[in-house]
Amino acid sequence: MKKTLILGASTNPSRYSNKAANMLRKHGHDIVNIGLSGGEVAGVPIEKKGDIHSDIDTVTMYLGEPNQKEYYNYILDTRPKRIIFNPGAENAELEQLAMENGIKTERACTLVLLSTGQF
Repeated sequence: MKKTLILGASTNPSRYSNKAANMLRKHGHDIVNIGLSGGEVAGVPIEKKGDIHSDIDTVTMYLGEPNQKEYYNYILDTRPKRIIFNPGAENAELEQLAMENGIKTERACTLVLLSTGQF
């Protein structure tokens, strides 16, 4: 199982980050929710960026490019194996930084990857 950090987590059930959190848990993956609001998703509290989680396999991105810059150092310090840029979250600058730091990147939909067994 791949411990996954969801960047842009939301308690709103209509948000794709919320759907991804629930689907990841349903598929047996541990998750870390990072977002601006409190609450919890899929039984896991939503945290604000701060503590570095050193055991993250995948960051799945649900923030648009303009809102990602403040998280660059946080993501790189987390040292995930990969970052998934979900539709609408593509960011060439962060992809380049990730590759320079040995982090794989993927432009894909987490929900589709999970549904098709490619996660």
